[in-house]
Amino acid sequence: MEWSTVTDWLVSHGVRIFIILIISAALYIVLRRLVPLLLKQTVKKRGKSKKAEDEAEKRVQTLARIFMGTGAVLIVLTAGFMILSELGINIYPPLAGFGVIGVALGFGAQYLIRDLIAGFFVLVENQYNIGDWVSIAGIDGSVQEINMRRTVLRDFDGTVHVVPNGEIKTASNYSKEWARVNLNISVAYGTDLDHAIAVINRVGTEMAKAEHWRSLIKSPPQALRVDNLGDSGIDIKVLGETKPIRQWEVMGELRKRIKQAFDEEGIEIPWPHTKVYFGTTPPPRAPTEEPAPPIPPSEILPPDGEGAE
Repeated sequence: MEWSTVTDWLVSHGVRIFIILIISAALYIVLRRLVPLLLKQTVKKRGKSKKAEDEAEKRVQTLARIFMGTGAVLIVLTAGFMILSELGINIYPPLAGFGVIGVALGFGAQYLIRDLIAGFFVLVENQYNIGDWVSIAGIDGSVQEINMRRTVLRDFDGTVHVVPNGEIKTASNYSKEWARVNLNISVAYGTDLDHAIAVINRVGTEMAKAEHWRSLIKSPPQALRVDNLGDSGIDIKVLGETKPIRQWEVMGELRKRIKQAFDEEGIEIPWPHTKVYFGTTPPPRAPTEEPAPPIPPSEILPPDGEGAE
């Protein structure tokens, strides 16, 4: 091969390949910068509250990963086929082969198609976003990643779970805009219920005004009703509203404060106890009652007159 042939090929095809690579890289950079900006304008809610801003930010983060990942795949595939064409490789037979293989694999890819369809509806319906705490497929955890095929969760122990979207029958989102304090406080049966409820309401109100907790509590925890007459005590239902995912933290502090307040007010928190009876016992003999006199031996006769003279 003459050197002039190589230089001619580099001048004609090499420059085109280089331009393809440059344009592909530029498109990817523009994609990474433009997609988040467009999504922020599209997803941005009319409300200007902090809650709306947090939800919009999570939504933008979730959709940006999906769109940028899909766009990167399309850019790479398009650039790859263009480079193959410049190298003199006919791309139509491979494309036709991919079509035949796709049809063959389609019969065995039912689960993949199910996952993709389910993932599409998860994203379109905004069921959950990255950073939400959810329960899906029997697993509770924080959403680490979402794509069209699967959702990645991390639970309280730090374990990462990969859940195919097709396995999601019910999605429970614990961090959708707000969360709720929902707990029962038990008191003994001898407790003045009005007094106990007043103490609980006072503790909830004071906690909602405290320095650290007022930014987390949206509605002060208050006693709702007498919820149950249990075996050992009376349950009082307490409800309140918090910022998303902060309900467990608030409930833990609320239990501690209620316990301290109950100790100060002399309100008893019951514990399980049982009284055991072993049948019916005879009544005790009166102290003044004299014992019966003994029976004389002469009055004791053997049965059937045996031994009588």
